[in-house]
Amino acid sequence: MRNCLNQCCTPGCGTLVPADLEVEGFCVPHFLSSAEKACTDIRRETAAGGSNVTRRAEFENYVAASAVKLALIGTGSLRLSDEMKKRVLTTFLTLMILRENLDRAPSPFLPRQRTTRAGAR
Repeated sequence: MRNCLNQCCTPGCGTLVPADLEVEGFCVPHFLSSAEKACTDIRRETAAGGSNVTRRAEFENYVAASAVKLALIGTGSLRLSDEMKKRVLTTFLTLMILRENLDRAPSPFLPRQRTTRAGAR
């Protein structure tokens, strides 16, 4: 856990950290940026085929935990501007799409299934 005295740990920021993000040590905008960057990194790693079963489970856990944090931020007592609400929803959508992609991505440990066209002989 980071100890930044309730201020964002991003150098030069100094914004107060909401209670829901104390563990991460980020203010809302920097948490959103961090989550978006993590999604990009996860997408890149899975597309390259370099993730094993354990790593995929880590990705899935990250997506779920981040989505819960976003839900708490968006529905909590913290008053967000309309622009910040839009960013929260956009990041939430990014997490949802990433989760779908993780579910669809072929596992290198499972045999590929052959698809056949109906009527092809």
